[in-house]
Amino acid sequence: MTDTIAYRILQEYQELNAEEHDVFDGPPTPIEFLRMIHISRPALFENCPLDLRNQWTDEYLSSRVGDVQVAITPDGRADALLDHEGRTYFVEPSYETMSMRQLLRSLESEDSSEIVYLQSQNNNLGSGVAKGGEFEGIGSDLPIDVSWASEALGRQPDAVNIWIGNHKSVTSVHSDPYENIYSVARGTKIFTLYPPTEGWCLKEKHYPHAQWHRDQDGRLKLEVSPGKTVRWSSVQDATEPLPPARSITVIVREGQMLYLPPGWWHYVQQLPDKHGKVIAVNYWYDMEMKGHHWVFLSLLRSLGSPEGDVNQSCIEEGQRI
Repeated sequence: MTDTIAYRILQEYQELNAEEHDVFDGPPTPIEFLRMIHISRPALFENCPLDLRNQWTDEYLSSRVGDVQVAITPDGRADALLDHEGRTYFVEPSYETMSMRQLLRSLESEDSSEIVYLQSQNNNLGSGVAKGGEFEGIGSDLPIDVSWASEALGRQPDAVNIWIGNHKSVTSVHSDPYENIYSVARGTKIFTLYPPTEGWCLKEKHYPHAQWHRDQDGRLKLEVSPGKTVRWSSVQDATEPLPPARSITVIVREGQMLYLPPGWWHYVQQLPDKHGKVIAVNYWYDMEMKGHHWVFLSLLRSLGSPEGDVNQSCIEEGQRI
């Protein structure tokens, strides 16, 4: 392994970069953020709360927001791997509609056999705040962008999302092609991060696809999607040691923001506030496709290509691709 291209890249990156993340007191200026984008390392901004015009208490959200789409699973692992009847599947949650009040009450229950998480990732605070949208009632509560990020990047966010859950929901390890500004309004998020240079250690494979659905009795049942596969990391708990990879743990508390650069792999856990909730908002900005950055990220991901993918044999032999 020590003579492969992938390992040499990992080793050199680790030699040049510290095991911890940068921490700043307050938000950066646009020019400071541009430098961070250039370095492409995660950064935590303390004393940098989401500028909400109203406090997002349970009662306020229940009175301002009606029905919402939520993800429901029996184990709190939406969009994740599941071993079922001798095979491993990539499983999506059941998507269902419930009132905001019902969602918040569900998150308080310790006895429920079903775990709910608002995680639609569809620009729900962008398009959803328009007239008739799910979140029209709180659309005026928060800014439409992160001003210093928009000025630095020269664009508005591609998506703004709200996330509402509790400690039972875990986000499996994955990466996104976005400049991600992640703000916690209530509770705490724990990010376990791996740089793009170590993505091959997460052992992506192609898995058959399945999804949770309700059966005639209203119980969750797993349904397999014939012929459909999803490429996903085979690592189910990214907090466990994965040598030679070296993780970074970032704890994002209420009133803090995390900058997560594109291509960084992240596994996310949650710690609720005293009311049993975790609420966060993130702003996804499209990464710059010009230049070499996207090409290099694609190359790094190809170093961990599943068996049978193009260039895999070359990579295993440590040859140029």
